[in-house]
Amino acid sequence: MTADDICPLDNPKHGVNVDTLQDLSATFNLSFREVQPVDIHVKDLSLEVDISPPIWETAPSQIWRRLRGKTMTDARKTVLDGIDAYMPSGSLTAIIGSSGSGKTSLLNLMAGRMGMSKATVAGTTTFNGDANIESVRSAYVMQEDVLIPTLTVRETLRYSADLRLPPPTTQEERHQIVEQVIMELGLKECADTRIGTNIHKGCSGGEKRRTSIGVQMLANPSVLFCDEPTTGLDATSAFQIIRTLKRLAQKGRTVIVSIHAPRSEIWSLFDNVVLLARGSVLYSGPSSRSLTYFESHGHVLPPFVNPAEFLIDLAAIDNRTEELEATSLARVESLKSSWRTKMKTDKEVLKPRNDDEKYKGSTTQAQDVPMARAVSFNRQFRVLTSRTFKTTIRDPMGLAGSLLEAVGMGVISGWIFLQLDESQAGIRSRQGSLYTSSSLNGYLILLYETYRLTIDIRQFDRERTEGVVGVPAFLLSRRAARLPLEDLPVPIIFAIIFYFMVGYRLSVGQFFIFLAVTILTHYIAITFAAVSIGIARSFPGASLVGNLSFTVQSFACGFYIFGALCANEFIGPNGPPEGQFYDCPYSDDPNDPACTQYTGRYIMESLGFPPNWIWRPIVVLVAFVVGHYLLAGILLQYNHFAMDIAQARKTDKDMSTGAEKMAVRPAEEARKVVISLDKYALDIRKRGFFGRGSRTLSILKPITAEFRPGNLNVIMGPSGSGKTSLLNSVARRLHGSLSTKYRVHGSMLYNGAVPSESVIRSVTSFVTQDDDALMPSLTVRESLHFAAGLRLPLWMSREEKNRRAEEVLLKMGLKECADNLIGSELIKGISGGEKRRVTIAIQILTDPKVLLLDEPTSGLDAFTAMSIIEVLKGLAEEGRTLVMTIHQARSDLFQHFSSVLLLARGGYPVYAGEGSMMLSHFGALGYHCPQTTNPADFVLDLITVDLQQVDREAVTRERVQKLILSWDHKTFDLGRRTSHIATPAELGSLKRQMLPIRITYPLVLHRSAINFWRQPPLVMARSMQVVGIGIIMALFFAPLKNDYAAVQSRMGFIQEFGALYFVGMLQNIAIYPNERDVFYREEADHCYSAETFILQYTTLEVPFEVVSSLIFGVLSAYADNLGRSATMFLISAYNCFCIVSCGESLGIMFCTLFSHVGFAVNVTSILLSIANILGGVMSLNVNKVLQGLNHLSPVKYAVANLAPYAMRDQEFVCTTAQRLADGSCPIQNGQQVLQLYNLDKNGAMNVMALGVCTIIYRMVAYGLVKVMRWERK
Repeated sequence: MTADDICPLDNPKHGVNVDTLQDLSATFNLSFREVQPVDIHVKDLSLEVDISPPIWETAPSQIWRRLRGKTMTDARKTVLDGIDAYMPSGSLTAIIGSSGSGKTSLLNLMAGRMGMSKATVAGTTTFNGDANIESVRSAYVMQEDVLIPTLTVRETLRYSADLRLPPPTTQEERHQIVEQVIMELGLKECADTRIGTNIHKGCSGGEKRRTSIGVQMLANPSVLFCDEPTTGLDATSAFQIIRTLKRLAQKGRTVIVSIHAPRSEIWSLFDNVVLLARGSVLYSGPSSRSLTYFESHGHVLPPFVNPAEFLIDLAAIDNRTEELEATSLARVESLKSSWRTKMKTDKEVLKPRNDDEKYKGSTTQAQDVPMARAVSFNRQFRVLTSRTFKTTIRDPMGLAGSLLEAVGMGVISGWIFLQLDESQAGIRSRQGSLYTSSSLNGYLILLYETYRLTIDIRQFDRERTEGVVGVPAFLLSRRAARLPLEDLPVPIIFAIIFYFMVGYRLSVGQFFIFLAVTILTHYIAITFAAVSIGIARSFPGASLVGNLSFTVQSFACGFYIFGALCANEFIGPNGPPEGQFYDCPYSDDPNDPACTQYTGRYIMESLGFPPNWIWRPIVVLVAFVVGHYLLAGILLQYNHFAMDIAQARKTDKDMSTGAEKMAVRPAEEARKVVISLDKYALDIRKRGFFGRGSRTLSILKPITAEFRPGNLNVIMGPSGSGKTSLLNSVARRLHGSLSTKYRVHGSMLYNGAVPSESVIRSVTSFVTQDDDALMPSLTVRESLHFAAGLRLPLWMSREEKNRRAEEVLLKMGLKECADNLIGSELIKGISGGEKRRVTIAIQILTDPKVLLLDEPTSGLDAFTAMSIIEVLKGLAEEGRTLVMTIHQARSDLFQHFSSVLLLARGGYPVYAGEGSMMLSHFGALGYHCPQTTNPADFVLDLITVDLQQVDREAVTRERVQKLILSWDHKTFDLGRRTSHIATPAELGSLKRQMLPIRITYPLVLHRSAINFWRQPPLVMARSMQVVGIGIIMALFFAPLKNDYAAVQSRMGFIQEFGALYFVGMLQNIAIYPNERDVFYREEADHCYSAETFILQYTTLEVPFEVVSSLIFGVLSAYADNLGRSATMFLISAYNCFCIVSCGESLGIMFCTLFSHVGFAVNVTSILLSIANILGGVMSLNVNKVLQGLNHLSPVKYAVANLAPYAMRDQEFVCTTAQRLADGSCPIQNGQQVLQLYNLDKNGAMNVMALGVCTIIYRMVAYGLVKVMRWERK
């Protein structure tokens, strides 16, 4: 059998020509309907970004200039400079260039997806002569995959087809197209696998990428933009995807892709190419003429070199040394000016014929193709409801959180107010219980729904941008799907438990009114969460809006909910004129003046409510629900969120000048490590719940291989072959969960002995596939400097560490973007390739003995990938053991691969040995690699099953099976080696010591402070929540008086201090989870301890809390008249500080215990609510057990010290109507109030107890972080 027999359609020897593709599209036809042809013309497109820092970071000398509207010097950066390009319909155009050349920015700008807050755009992009992209049907494949993790691939594509393929397509047609897309994109084997997350693994990175492309293909667009569609894919999958895009283009679509490193067979599929360097065009036109153009300028393509790699190398600026940089810069500038000259002299270079004729032709053709209609509201509603229902059910923690909240709040609140009597204290407790059910329960729902929306809104924003989902369908379907799961069960469960445990009246009418008000409370909360998200997309911003607005509503709109519940309890729907009569000790006659305060009417009047206050509030509440949702709809409709551009930061001096190369240590100095795998296999055991049995999945079949020092050891294989799992397992980074356990079989040896976990961690550095450990608001240079400070040994000075960071920065080619922010999902910072390099740079700072890299070249252009491999090869030659997984290797990389482990899909080893022997091994089996083919691409094609066509699948599956069996019969000898290799005992001595806290603490604190300060939503969340609540309380309470009603107001005011407990938790949720994730990654790398982390977090938190607490203290004591004295001011500020701090501590505890932040929010909120109810104002008769538990709550100590200080010296007056039979006021002084509420305590002792409680809370939070990290080791 020859190589030709193996793969007649896509064997690289043949290349791929148009005729072959025509045949392919004839035999395998995606049954999309015809589209309107669209020609795209980009004319002189430029993008400038304002890089002046925010006003609060501006130097004092520049502030006055900015206030007068004058621009700062060097305040603008050119991202794109005069781009001209022509992309006719029916063509596939590639935008290529090195990392950071402006590929993604050009795509975003052409597709109209760039936020313009700091950008200035010149020039135009026209679609058939129209500058409005809305005039054509377009789709955009983003660089990041925005997919719902709980859906399978098939479900994701089916829902997408239902939303994107409008009538007259039938459901059967849509399902048929989905199955064809699954085949076309090679997704057959994972079609029923869930997408998954980093924690709950599902599809591999490559499979997610292909699913994202499938989603956009289903839109059947005239114009398809793809940003790095092949990132994270193996060479074979990448070729198949571009081939699919080529087929789509041949049917009249205009397809534009930005691409990093296309293999040579992919190059032949491109019709046009745009080559960018630093935002300028070096060539734009037919790919067939590109090489001739560069030849005419003295740059000839050498034999056997991929043309795409050749062009990218030409456009790359090599800044690893000054000489290389000067040479490459001169070359790029020369090519740039040559192209500009050509553009001026040859006006027709970009368009084959006159524009007007072309567009006339397009319009004529388009008349035959009806403009695709958008999917109807009914279908949107139906599809979104089904999808939301399914994803809600598949998020058991989320659903459990909601139901736990209902049961937990119902049972514990009911227990606190268990079977209340009808005495005066019982009446006060009834008021407290009604307040609890009217406000706290709704508040918890608001927080949880706000958090969930911050996640779900990303999917909505993307789909709305694509024009497939409307705001009404999104909002209404969300409620329709959750109606049977949460919106009815949660309030009904709470109402049934709470109503009967408290012992309200056993009247059917009264119960159903209570239930109706509870359901409306729930709906007011969830609809207001949508309003919060409409205003701010991030949790810090949305929770600030939600919290402050709900505080206003609990003071004001509580007027309707609390008022309706009180009228229902104290008057009743059909009650007597004086209302319900409670247990008066003086008489059984409700008209007796001595019993006045035991009548429902008197209670309602003392609360300031009219007696007939049931039906009107219910109507008002319904209006609030409708009003909130309408407001949310308007906000979502008009408050669009586009990708913004991150702030570039200028430094005063260029720190890279004069940097030397990395010092190479003699090989004999380095202690060497040989890693041997002997029948090493990996299984996952998934435990079944609710009667489902557990199942075992085999991830890796037994592997025998050896990774030697001084060499590049490479693990290759298609998506889903277990490369990442193997690397994680070798690095000991696989951690199971309650439902998932990893089991390793066979052995892994370091120099012939089994290493301990601590030795593995000490001598190994691990570069992950994602870049989650980077802080979004630091620059590249800052990230490396801080990493150097944390990771490099104690004997190096700060200057030496910084110099080392600069060397690595240069070596990794990061000089161009050194002062740019890393960026995040919502802010475009450095490119994906640059993030990859920063992550690798951080790991190679430490000079590790063993360096494991997961896809180090994924998402990098050919030039950068080559430079990184050269750096890694240099590191290996110093005696280190390097093991890396790789998807796509350019032809000149392969010669550097000293040893190769080849895995087929399913974790089967197909080859493990020297790279130089690999081709001869396959040659002996009858599979010969042609001279002109990249060996890496050849072997990946060889071991990949072609899932695109049924007949090809059978042939390729049989071939792969044969290769697996032939390798399985090999025998291996892993002999023990000695001599210059370190012994296990020596390795033990190499344990890397973590730096002491005196070094790490200032560094981590400085880094977090910079990252925090550059994110205004976080600063707002930390500084405005407490102040906002203080202002709202002042608006409602100021000034507190001394009449009879003021008794209730003053105690209510003290109770509102409990709301600050929630503020602490909200501040924590806004900031802690991201900080925690960075800490987990860095602690796994042995950078710093839990002590450093908690100390840094607390140090950054305390100043904000102190300042905001002092402002709150001023407002409480002086503005609100709680007590106009210095003592009361200090007591108020102190209590505020302690309660907020305890809320933060509780947030740390539960966000550490649960990685599911939504579940953590729910559990924490329940505990905070209970603490508030038990505070001592709302419930006066609490049983002994709850009283004991209440000693753990800071709110108890806060109320117990605030009440004596605030009430003891107060005197109260009352009106004639309020006087008792003996002519005295019911309450005459503060002492009587304290006795009524059982708060006649020692204030000073409770102040001290609150301080102790605050310290204990933080110590417990620290203990939990410590224990959780210890368990993961």
